[in-house]
Amino acid sequence: MISLDDAVVAKLESHGERFEILVDPDLAAKIRQGEDIPIEDAVAALQIFENASQAERASEESLKKVFKTTDFEPVALHIIQKGEIHLTSEQRKVMTAEKRRQVITFIARNAVNPQTGHPHPPQRIELAMEEAKVHIDPFRSLEELVKDTMKALRPLIPIKFDEVRVAIRIPPDYAPRAYGEISAVAAIEKEEWQKDGSWICVVVIPAGIQNEFYDLINRISHGDAETKIIK
Repeated sequence: MISLDDAVVAKLESHGERFEILVDPDLAAKIRQGEDIPIEDAVAALQIFENASQAERASEESLKKVFKTTDFEPVALHIIQKGEIHLTSEQRKVMTAEKRRQVITFIARNAVNPQTGHPHPPQRIELAMEEAKVHIDPFRSLEELVKDTMKALRPLIPIKFDEVRVAIRIPPDYAPRAYGEISAVAAIEKEEWQKDGSWICVVVIPAGIQNEFYDLINRISHGDAETKIIK
């Protein structure tokens, strides 16, 4: 459980009843987004309140009326998923800024300008988001926010998600290390170890990380690798 000092109120009103629990706002946001986090790790007390500030517990009758159970975990999960989470202005500001950064980073890594085939710089994406007045809800999933953001950006800048297939040959001296590092950032479609110990593969990467990916290949192989984009 978390400390009371770090907790905020999550509230749900239903069937004329009010239910409150004390939660960690960051962990509550992750639970809303589908992450598998134990409820007891995200709360400050294993109690359902009618009024948390006055420590007034919800009655068993009201819990059974609304949730058909008095068990803490399913009730708390429902409140987190469907209720309102009360943040301080500073908490909301920090969480919104972090979620905005995640959206910008995802789009910059996975999308390109279809007119040039090159990614948009993060700063360009951020300016376009400001121009489009994109609203970031810190409790919505990254997938949902990216989808809405891309819809808002398309009238302003040429942009689309794309992938690139790259054929790579790594010399024998660098092949073992290259396998681990490349597989961590790219999807390997095909691979083959040559008799001389070199490694050949075809990988798929987000189009927006091409420059970063080639820098990685050059660093691993000391510039001796061979690469070719496959159409």
